Amino acid sequence: MTDSTLAPDSDQALYALSPEGRKLLFTEAKTAYDFSDKPVGDDRLRAIYELFKWAPTSANINPLRILYVRTEEGKQRLLTGVAQPNQEQTASAPVTAVLALDTGYPEYVPLLAPSNPQLRPMLEANQELRESHGDFNSTLQAGYFVLAVRAAGLAAGPMKGFNAEAVDKEFFPDGRWRSILLVNIGYPGAEAFRERLPRPSYEQAVQLV
Repeated sequence: MTDSTLAPDSDQALYALSPEGRKLLFTEAKTAYDFSDKPVGDDRLRAIYELFKWAPTSANINPLRILYVRTEEGKQRLLTGVAQPNQEQTASAPVTAVLALDTGYPEYVPLLAPSNPQLRPMLEANQELRESHGDFNSTLQAGYFVLAVRAAGLAAGPMKGFNAEAVDKEFFPDGRWRSILLVNIGYPGAEAFRERLPRPSYEQAVQLV
């Protein structure tokens, strides 16, 4: 079995993405655990969304919503719902994105999928279908969001170590939005990154038929 890792710059013909882009998004990107105090501006937060929103979802339903928490008061409210091991890294991030499923997402389906006028009533009438579409597609979008953060030149620290019920009670009391992931966002601090862990090889993870 041979190492299938591509040598830098030697196989550019295989990719539309530049070597620098591959490093930024994938091969050298790591989860961040510590952030500098450099602020993240509104323009960069918008830039994340303007990239993220174009990635595909089933029937273009786009059920994920984002709450950017960046004020000191907002951070203190958020930290009450963050598990103890994750509080320090969350406190150090200038912004934390609360990624949430909009349980009322069918409301926007006529705008987002106008060629399928029956989709909204079908989703509203079928709770199991509505929830499965919402859960799958919001999780899919959360992955896109992390890549968009990196593409905007920022470090991302996604984490599930939080009390979603407590966060929802604090920020989404009407129950429509339901948090699924926290992503700490900012510029990396001195202790931002840990040693990269291994990944399955191509031969371990891929089958051809």
